[in-house]
Amino acid sequence: MSGDSRGPAARFLRTTGQHASIEPDAFTDGSYVLSIGGAEQSHVNLAHPEEIFYEYLRRIGHLVDLAAPSGAPVRALHLGAGALTLARYIQATRPGSVQYAVELERELLDFVLRQLPLPEGTDLHTITGDARDALGGLDSQAAFDVVILDIFSGPDAPAHIACTDFYREVQAKLAPGGVLIVNVGDEPGLTLVRSQVAAMRQVMTDVAAFAEAGMFQGRYPGNIILAGTQVPWPGEWTAELAARGPHPAAVLAGVDLDPFTGQPRP
Repeated sequence: MSGDSRGPAARFLRTTGQHASIEPDAFTDGSYVLSIGGAEQSHVNLAHPEEIFYEYLRRIGHLVDLAAPSGAPVRALHLGAGALTLARYIQATRPGSVQYAVELERELLDFVLRQLPLPEGTDLHTITGDARDALGGLDSQAAFDVVILDIFSGPDAPAHIACTDFYREVQAKLAPGGVLIVNVGDEPGLTLVRSQVAAMRQVMTDVAAFAEAGMFQGRYPGNIILAGTQVPWPGEWTAELAARGPHPAAVLAGVDLDPFTGQPRP
């Protein structure tokens, strides 16, 4: 869809009382930026949805790549929809996938789908509401290969989601080999990251953290991706993710992740 001439658009979001806007990316033809409350939130390349601009989303995409054989369709659940960048990526790299997206802001989903249509053939089911409430309403017989949680942002993380009980409910929706991927945006000190590693370790067989190498020093704000597996963490994934980047990249698993909880894995 190179050369697309869509102009800026805006929508008021009643749940948060903020404005969402979608504007063309001045530097990448066919791409658009979703901002909420004046802050950039998502980037979408309509011309090439397999290309992801934001580094933390690219890291999530790499985990999705490893979650199933290359090109094979998956069942994916997105908790936090944004501009559906990852849903577009999965459709582009795994055609035939069945996906669900849960978003608290009703107006946001409608706005994004109207302004930035999904790739042809995308099988996406949208749900408006709280992530935990929506999770309980999903068919318990339809297990997911990938669940992506992209809601957390520092100290404002919702307590009813940033907890072991919620992860236990998510784990019940995963297929035997399914992967839980959690994006944690955190402040220096990484208090939220540490709490979520501890909570996920109570539920998942194994947990790993993937980020720009400097993030693990806890000196500045940023994003760390947590991956929970139903089997012991595959050692080859560590090397593969580190090689894929974005660079410099680091993956912590097993005893290397223990310092984030202050105690060994259960």
